[in-house]
Amino acid sequence: MATPDTDADVVVVGGGPAGLTAATFTARAGLDTVLYDHGESILARNAHLENVPGFPLGVDPRRFLDLCAEWAERNGVSLRRGEVAEVERDERFSLAVGEGTASADYVVAASWADASYLDGLSIEEADRGTKTFLQPDDRGRTNVPGLYAAGRLAERYHQAVVAAGSGATAALTLIADSEVPFYHDWVVPEGYFTGRGREVPPGCEEIDDEERERRARASRELVRERFAEPHPEEPTMHPAVEADAESDD
Repeated sequence: MATPDTDADVVVVGGGPAGLTAATFTARAGLDTVLYDHGESILARNAHLENVPGFPLGVDPRRFLDLCAEWAERNGVSLRRGEVAEVERDERFSLAVGEGTASADYVVAASWADASYLDGLSIEEADRGTKTFLQPDDRGRTNVPGLYAAGRLAERYHQAVVAAGSGATAALTLIADSEVPFYHDWVVPEGYFTGRGREVPPGCEEIDDEERERRARASRELVRERFAEPHPEEPTMHPAVEADAESDD
């Protein structure tokens, strides 16, 4: 077999809230993570996103997606443009991506509700008219070892916060299955563990007051900068509406 163009611990397919969240969690656990995104998240069709915690008056959905992508990159995720056309599994997963290939120990399928790129796997699916959904368990595991599903493809509710939670659940399940030393993704005050005579568990971090204040200041500055101006892009209209408009011309 030819050497793959990309070799990673985890490949995530899909750049919406589910995929970006899953990728960020696996990267923060120390797993080399690559995310492939093709097209545009359906969230970009929203005019204003009003159902996510932390934004009392809502947030521009494109700004939200941009921030999720920045969050992923800052935590070590490699974001790539490319359509995953096929996934096969032998000892590891092999993926056909555009004109290239990728290899990974684990795959998180977090794309739109079209599982055709997974036809090379003996995976449980459910057809719902024009859409195909995977059938993972409540923790994101599919019947194919090493393959996890999250978000709309996993037939989760069509809400950004649900998709993000589904991505986080699948990622944490993957991390547990990988046997990577990991406890919780916690940043705690200095002495929280060591003050009780305990070692800081894997996946946790103690920080002193100076570092806490530095991070809080950097966070405030980034938010002010990102929200200083309106997002330059408008919502994407549903393709059917655009098709009707063209037919009327």
